[in-house]
Amino acid sequence: MTVKEIFDTMDYGPAPESAGDALAWIVDQGSRFGMYINGDWTAARGEFHSRNPANGETLADLTQAIPTDNDDAVAAARAAKQGSAGLGGHGRARYLYAIARLLQKHSRLFAVLETLDNGKPIRESRDIDIPLAQRHFYYHAGMAQLMAAELPGREAHGVCGQIIPWNFPLLMLAWKIAPALAAGNTVVLKPAEYTSLTALLFADICTQAGLPRGVVNIVTGDGEVGEALVSHPGIDKVAFTGSTPVGRAIRTATAGSGKALTLELGGKSPYIVFEDADIDSAIEGLVDAIWFNQGQVCCAGSRLIVQEGIAETFHSRLRARMDKLRMGNPLDKCIDVGAIVDPVQLQTISKMVDSNTSGEIYRANVELPSEGCFYPPTLITGLHPSDALMQDEIFGPVLVGTTFRTPEEAVQIANNTRYGLAATLWSENINVALDIAPKLAAGVVWINGTNMFDAAAGFGGVRESGFGREGGWEGMSAYTRPGGKADKLEEVIAFKGDAGPSDPLDRTAKLYVGGKQARPDGGYSRGVHGPEGALLGHVSLANRKDVRNAVEAAKGAASWGATTGHLRAQILYYIAENLSARADEFANRIEALTGRKDGAREVQAAISRLFTYGAWADKFDGQVHNVPIRAVALAMREPVGVIGALCDDAQPLLGLVSVIGPAMAMGNRTVMVASEAFPLAATDFYQILETSDVPGGVVNILTGSHGELAKTLADHMDVDAVWSFSSSDLSGAIERGAAANLKRTWVNNGRKRDWFGAEGEGRAFLDAATEVKNIWVPYGA
Repeated sequence: MTVKEIFDTMDYGPAPESAGDALAWIVDQGSRFGMYINGDWTAARGEFHSRNPANGETLADLTQAIPTDNDDAVAAARAAKQGSAGLGGHGRARYLYAIARLLQKHSRLFAVLETLDNGKPIRESRDIDIPLAQRHFYYHAGMAQLMAAELPGREAHGVCGQIIPWNFPLLMLAWKIAPALAAGNTVVLKPAEYTSLTALLFADICTQAGLPRGVVNIVTGDGEVGEALVSHPGIDKVAFTGSTPVGRAIRTATAGSGKALTLELGGKSPYIVFEDADIDSAIEGLVDAIWFNQGQVCCAGSRLIVQEGIAETFHSRLRARMDKLRMGNPLDKCIDVGAIVDPVQLQTISKMVDSNTSGEIYRANVELPSEGCFYPPTLITGLHPSDALMQDEIFGPVLVGTTFRTPEEAVQIANNTRYGLAATLWSENINVALDIAPKLAAGVVWINGTNMFDAAAGFGGVRESGFGREGGWEGMSAYTRPGGKADKLEEVIAFKGDAGPSDPLDRTAKLYVGGKQARPDGGYSRGVHGPEGALLGHVSLANRKDVRNAVEAAKGAASWGATTGHLRAQILYYIAENLSARADEFANRIEALTGRKDGAREVQAAISRLFTYGAWADKFDGQVHNVPIRAVALAMREPVGVIGALCDDAQPLLGLVSVIGPAMAMGNRTVMVASEAFPLAATDFYQILETSDVPGGVVNILTGSHGELAKTLADHMDVDAVWSFSSSDLSGAIERGAAANLKRTWVNNGRKRDWFGAEGEGRAFLDAATEVKNIWVPYGA
């Protein structure tokens, strides 16, 4: 194209980036790569290929890890663990800083290699992926420096097994390795089979930085390698980014193992445009939301939801903008949309779109390259919220859409999905924007913008988009655990006896559901005996239907989460006041049940604990993150929702109150399963709730078998989290059941908790009772 032609047409001329240095680096390695284990390269076996998706050419031959390779990598990481933690925060900060500087020095090499291997436009690799990867290492150098002071009592998990996807190969590596090293962990990382080259270049960077041997290890291969890494007994924490089905399988595989787990999974993110929005800006934002990285983004704004009054105009202008998108060689700096990562992914996208029979399909009027994996930008409008393409992640440059009339309807449509990763909304009315943002079921919400990321602001989802956060203090905390080791759990067995009742006027305690005492569905009860065999009373045995009724009551009390912290604090104080008035009665009951002589101590601890969470109810705040753009990222603390909890057996009152307190304080509703051995303390306690202004459904109390009810709670699709402090180790069963809808779990992994000590209350409970939603609000020019 001549200069005259460019001026006549106003088209962009080609501006290709040279691939010479990147290709030379590959050739210098012999175009064959082994794996990076214990600071050395293993022999290259050339068992699979890395290809350029833009033209199908083979870039390099790679090695498929076998079980002994995983063993060697984990052993190297294990051997390096003590040395990594022993460096201290400052020592680790120096290495992270060195890595960040080296990433800057070699930024163009990384950008070109990423584009060659992945197919994304060089502008995206150069201007977004690589700088953000650098930012994560700089940020976490600071985290390492501050860890001892700001996270006292926390320590590294140990060896982290990390599995990353092919859509952001280097950036996902940075998101995972940087916080892991900052906290003092060591790493075995498996990059995606399609895109391993920048991870291998990063291994070179680790050597250049002088990182101690074994701190970072990189194994390559297909999904079987990742599967073996997840199940490896030497792994202490698993971090995975990828598809929801694979995340569900990982949750199942790690159940009961005691391994820490964070999952960042798929999404079907809504992109909501109100009629008062700046349409041109919203359309440009949409280009970034869905055609960035060819739509191969877990948080892509793939569901367009436009207010009816502007829908026709918006769609018309969007189609015109689509026709201006430029497709072609990803190394051309003028290209907007690059290549799909692999023929398999291209076939998946085509199959999903071709199977759709609803709505109106528009494909951008752009010329597709004659070779390579390319798919045209596509818009499908007029769909119903229940249509498959509105529910299923396509992971390609395909935008699907519907319309809405009112803000309430927009929220309903946006939340009508099993995912909850991100959401975008456009409105010139800040009142509308800040009213809608908290109502969206998403871990991240962008207002009048999209795809805003920073290491300081945690990123992650809710629902089936996974759990845990990457970045920020939440992300750093996920790579640490409480220091020390708790004692092994000892099962508490209920006393038995054949003596008659101490009081001839028998009373069978009912369940407490929806603010009322309720008979058990099955009609069964059991006797509760004291240590001398005396019959102290009967307690109801809850079943699946009772759990269902309790969860339904809890769902119906959702307005509790919208109340103020001040109101929740008042009610918690009121509960404490009423418990204090009956302190002697509860102390006597505890001593009669357990045979211990510390009933008064337990009651006073329970009263104090209620005061603790009354105090926290209006003080456990979020943050305003300092992000390096003209915006604020508001980290808002939100209730998890409905929490099912199995209470401690040994402390029947304190174990109950210690869970009810933080859950209520943060706006959750609970289904509590009382101490299996000593349940009458809990059934006495609901009389306190009845006289303390607790709305019906906020707290529900069941009695019965922990083993049976734990599985029911874990399987229930309307339960958002399950906590287990039972003296029976139910961790595996709960985590396996939770995999169905990827609900949050907090289990004891067969270890005791000192309910009278510091570990019986505090921030750990408040963190577990909240989700962090980051709401990004741009400002200024």
